[in-house]
Amino acid sequence: MPLSHPRPVFRQALPSDAPRCFQIESTAYEGDEAATLDKIGIRIAQYPEGFQVMELEGQVIGFINSGCAHEVVMSDEAFKELVGHDPLAPHVVIMSVVLDPAHQGRGHSRRMMETFVRTMAGRGKTSIHLMCRQRHVGLYERLGYRYVKPSASDHGGMSWHEMAMELPPAAAAASA
Repeated sequence: MPLSHPRPVFRQALPSDAPRCFQIESTAYEGDEAATLDKIGIRIAQYPEGFQVMELEGQVIGFINSGCAHEVVMSDEAFKELVGHDPLAPHVVIMSVVLDPAHQGRGHSRRMMETFVRTMAGRGKTSIHLMCRQRHVGLYERLGYRYVKPSASDHGGMSWHEMAMELPPAAAAASA
């Protein structure tokens, strides 16, 4: 009889998830790249629909958080605090995609991203944008993102690359 593996659960983040999300964020990003606990709390409070966590056996092991904009300016540092965020805007801007290092290498990031993309398409969003380090460009390309350009952002003193994905109309996404 094959062993059954627990299935991850995806849900909107709750304010009580902020400390665990901060802990995961701090292990995944270098230096000043990581969002503070306060910023994570603000993101959950102001746009819980765009802050999805992945839970495995009752523990948060990863998350994706985002905001929405009418015009995407990836180097806008104020947007990381949701300044200019409009939940009705058509473009999603991902601020973090993070998985606890103890759970990496098992396909969880792909499942988390695929669920997030379906959710945002189902909400009628038209595109998703993100910035990543050079080492993650290929990963995001395999997930369906296209390379846009090197970013003007020097967030955390690092160099970044902009990626984007056009989403299908909501009706097509719902039937997929």
